[in-house]
Amino acid sequence: MNTENLTQGKKVIVGIQFLFVAFGATVLVPLLVGINPATALFTAGLGTFIFHYVTRWKVPIFLGSSFAFIAPINEASKQWGLSGTLSGLTAVSVVYFVMSALVKWQGKRLLNRLFPPVVIGPVIILIGLSLSGTAVDMAKSNWFLAFCSLFTAIMILTFAKGLMKLVPIIAGVVVGYIVALFMHQVDFAGVVAAPWFSFPVKFDTISHFSWEPFLYMLPVAIAPVLEHIGDVYVVSAVAKKDFVAQPGLHRTMFGDGLACLASAFLGGPPETTYSEVTGAMSITKVTSPAVIRISAATALLFSVIGKLSALLQSVPKAVLGGIMLLLFGTIASVGVQNLMQRKVDMNDTRNIIIMSVMLTMGLGGAVLSSGNFAISGIGLAAVVGVVLNLLLPKTKTTEEKKDEKS
Repeated sequence: MNTENLTQGKKVIVGIQFLFVAFGATVLVPLLVGINPATALFTAGLGTFIFHYVTRWKVPIFLGSSFAFIAPINEASKQWGLSGTLSGLTAVSVVYFVMSALVKWQGKRLLNRLFPPVVIGPVIILIGLSLSGTAVDMAKSNWFLAFCSLFTAIMILTFAKGLMKLVPIIAGVVVGYIVALFMHQVDFAGVVAAPWFSFPVKFDTISHFSWEPFLYMLPVAIAPVLEHIGDVYVVSAVAKKDFVAQPGLHRTMFGDGLACLASAFLGGPPETTYSEVTGAMSITKVTSPAVIRISAATALLFSVIGKLSALLQSVPKAVLGGIMLLLFGTIASVGVQNLMQRKVDMNDTRNIIIMSVMLTMGLGGAVLSSGNFAISGIGLAAVVGVVLNLLLPKTKTTEEKKDEKS
């Protein structure tokens, strides 16, 4: 459905609706890493506009806070502080820019060689499972509240119809928050003290730049790049247009990279393509980029309301933890689905080796370090997966064996 089929009022309503689909995840990431949620909303809206400009206003994608960086940001903050870590996130844009140039030069052939399904699947699985400890730690601060929010989200996912099925995160948080109010577990001091309107970003983040967190974040950026590639293919299928060819995957990557760079300068988390909004487009049949830009404009408007930011920060950790028990596991299950849909042969010894080493190193806490440089977790697993995929001899397929016999 194009914007021509919608009145201006309906476009605004659908655009705001799309934002609420992405709202829960967008503000959840900053809450987990100590960033102002209003900043994340602002950088998501701004980043989406930057992305649309670079992609010639053609691709209906909303950019929001990336879950892949929750653990890396928390770990890096222990060594270099949050300001130093945020400045190091400029490395994410560098990875996007390099990949954009390589895709422009080599096309999809390079992507298929470096990032086949046997590498992409485990990376997505690790994004979810590596955060499972954080989910449990937050939930156990009050298991009753955690299960209230978790149960609500599960019920919405299981029994809700239409667009309601797309907002299990918001529904779970709202119910958990209401229960917390009755249990006197919510502190409104911050809400009372917050101004009604405030500019949500700081421009001094880059003044804390240092090479250590920059190098630390470089390999971590591989995961969202893989996610970006997959999401562009999905959006193309929903909109029934080949965005990989036009305006081109190199443009979508460059646009995402610029959005991440702007977010880093403004003190926000890295941006990534949001499949939640893609799901909303699939149900409503509204795939107009103009409607997505209404969502981005709404995010910018919400970000300057100081009371809203303070209210979001008053949500008890246990409520968020309950949602994460489902959310992070869901991300891991997407990785499993990816392996199944792409028909990765789990009887192939080569595939088993690649996946086994990636999952063990990613979840086992393996660290490769030299001086001030260190790579671990998802980033290390992704690099190891790419290397193993390039070095291990490929097993001949059944069809290839038949051809040899004939």
